[in-house]
Amino acid sequence: MTTLTGPAAATRVSRRQQLLVLTGSITGAAVVALDGTVLTVAQPTLRRDLSATFAQVQWTSTAYLIAVTSLLVFAGRLGDRYGQRQVFAVGAIGFGAASAAVGCAPSIGWVIALRAVQGVFGALLQPATLGLLRAAYPPDRLGTPIAVRTAAIGLAAAAGPVIGGALTTHLGWRTVLFLGVVPALAVGALALAVRLPEPTPASPSATAAAARPGLDLPGAALLALTLAGLVHTLTALPHPGAAAPVLTAVAALLLLRHERRTAHPLLPAALLRTAPTAPALAILVSASATVFGSLYLVTYLLQDTLGLSALDGGLRGLPLALAMVGAAPATAALMRRHGPRRTAAPGLLLIAAGALLLSRLAPGTSWSGSAPGFLLLGAGFGAVMVTGTAVVVRRAAVADAGIAGGLQQTAMNLGPALGIAAATTLTALGISPAATVLALAAAAAASLLLTAGLPRA
Repeated sequence: MTTLTGPAAATRVSRRQQLLVLTGSITGAAVVALDGTVLTVAQPTLRRDLSATFAQVQWTSTAYLIAVTSLLVFAGRLGDRYGQRQVFAVGAIGFGAASAAVGCAPSIGWVIALRAVQGVFGALLQPATLGLLRAAYPPDRLGTPIAVRTAAIGLAAAAGPVIGGALTTHLGWRTVLFLGVVPALAVGALALAVRLPEPTPASPSATAAAARPGLDLPGAALLALTLAGLVHTLTALPHPGAAAPVLTAVAALLLLRHERRTAHPLLPAALLRTAPTAPALAILVSASATVFGSLYLVTYLLQDTLGLSALDGGLRGLPLALAMVGAAPATAALMRRHGPRRTAAPGLLLIAAGALLLSRLAPGTSWSGSAPGFLLLGAGFGAVMVTGTAVVVRRAAVADAGIAGGLQQTAMNLGPALGIAAATTLTALGISPAATVLALAAAAAASLLLTAGLPRA
């Protein structure tokens, strides 16, 4: 088994091992991205076939989101303690098996329950895709593999609506759940069969406790309650009720108190106090909130204002995914030359400009008229994702790579929930979709202030 001895040890990982890690990382990330987009397209047919209510169908997404978001950071720590390879394998195989089970579910209740189970395995899988990269690549070479991973996510997101729409139309909604089963099971089995690099203590004299960081189960439970309550509150807006916000606030206060007092906190102070980490996470939340909140409203503009079908509306959005694919590798090169700060700032401006253009959609807007907005939105999002992710992951020690991956994935899950919640709330207050998209564009532009906290190089 390859022995890693500290942050610089990734340089001793062979090219073959790095290729295996990269293959597993992009496959795992792409499977999760594909699952989300194909199921969204299939939900109307699912509702009719299972005689479900709109609220029940919404819970097929909400149950997954709550499960995955609440467990991401703890799952990252499990990878740090027991090995990223093992946790990745369990997550991938479990995700594939759960996907197949959802596809065979006899009722909407079973679909919701199994989607929650799928979220648990998704939480194990996602941080490990970044934790493995951090263990296998030296910090100054992380930009390129992260860019390839981002491009794969963009391709999966682009393919999902088209493939999902075709399968649902011709073979039924259940078939879309089986798309990721074989890739997930295959990459999980590969991770078990192949010795991938895993970190060990920084020196032979390091203690067993250092080699296996504490799990901090009370902290994990409080963080899970905080995040679950936050996600539930956001998805229930504009009428969340009183219980969820109060529970969230109480859990958050108890978490802060516990983390300050415990000897082995779930959230390592060394990582959180690293100057660029908090701004990078905040930028990821802000950017993803703007992008997904805007897309949520633009979907209605395309169908209700422009009169397009669901398929035609989905095709209108393809430039966004293609721009993400192109922007990701370009961003890695720009970041090496100009540094994260001067790479993230233009990305946020592109997101704001793209949202601004899309807010101006009007009856009669042609494909060429809407494409620039989607292109700018996708290019900006690709740039911010690569930059923010690289800053968070590369600043973490190899022993905390799982936690870093969990924090990044948590930000990428909270952002869309926040953006869609903001869009829903503002439109419920009578603000037009176009004006709401403008507000989201302004939020992305305001996030430029956060780039001051990113490193220059």
